[in-house]
Amino acid sequence: MRILALETSCDDTCAAVVEAGEIRSNVISSQPEAHERFGGIVPEVASRHHLELVNSVVDAALEGAGVDLGDVDALAVTRRPGLIGALLVGVSTAKALAAATRKPLCAVDHLHGHVAANFLEPDPLDPPFLCLIASGGHTLLAGVRERDRFDVLGQTRDDAAGEALDKGARLLGLGFPGGPAIEQLAQDGDPEAFDLPKGMDRAGGLDFSFSGVKTALLYTTRELGEAESERRRADLAASYQAAVVGQLTDRLERALAEGEWEAVALGGGVAANGLLRARAGEICRERGSRLKLVPAELCTDNAAMIASAARFVEPAPYPEYLAWDATS
Repeated sequence: MRILALETSCDDTCAAVVEAGEIRSNVISSQPEAHERFGGIVPEVASRHHLELVNSVVDAALEGAGVDLGDVDALAVTRRPGLIGALLVGVSTAKALAAATRKPLCAVDHLHGHVAANFLEPDPLDPPFLCLIASGGHTLLAGVRERDRFDVLGQTRDDAAGEALDKGARLLGLGFPGGPAIEQLAQDGDPEAFDLPKGMDRAGGLDFSFSGVKTALLYTTRELGEAESERRRADLAASYQAAVVGQLTDRLERALAEGEWEAVALGGGVAANGLLRARAGEICRERGSRLKLVPAELCTDNAAMIASAARFVEPAPYPEYLAWDATS
């Protein structure tokens, strides 16, 4: 199947054409400048930008693939989870395009998309494998035994890893998005300078919690004072990143110890973090497991992963999908 997919679950307006697991085009229009002054994503702002960009992004994806809308076999769209207003833009656009051409439409779970990014050419990963998904909105460990589904082994009880990095960056006076800013500053710091908690370290299990490390960073900067916090900002960034990544890799180690997984995959925007990739590589080498790292452009939100997941989702025929709505 040749699939045209849309992804608008958060602040990236994305469209892609995928054929038989091969990416023909993958267009991503980001809007960090629109949210930077707020220190985080504003749902209403994101939705309005999607409305402005979605048609041109779809046109660019079709042009990049060298096809017309009539040449695709099916359409796909992220239906859940995400920001409801942002999702509605993608769902409404996909419904309109599919209905205009009487094409079938696939509703895709955003998290299934992150898993399915690993199924794309040129180096597809076959199940079973363990997938750690860490992004601005989600953090979970998924046990993937089939291409059309996954089991949630553990998930965050409060904030997502990416959200924790964004809020930590804001506390340190860094830019948005916070993950890349903290990673860059941390290169000049000492990760052992401050003893920040990993979160749920003694609880056991595979769930995550990042609210504690955020609070610890807040109290630490208050105790240091503004001038000292500024002077030691690189050490604070390095220690904070080490605590967030340390919790992710700790759960990854536990999951590998509890089950027989021959391969590990990383997904979500935080999966582009260099420290996380390096530490996950060390763990996999110690365990004798394969580590699958998708390219950075497939870690963050994108429509190619949605098209990949759609290959394993039952498409809805026209006019059945006209009654669909987005679900958060």
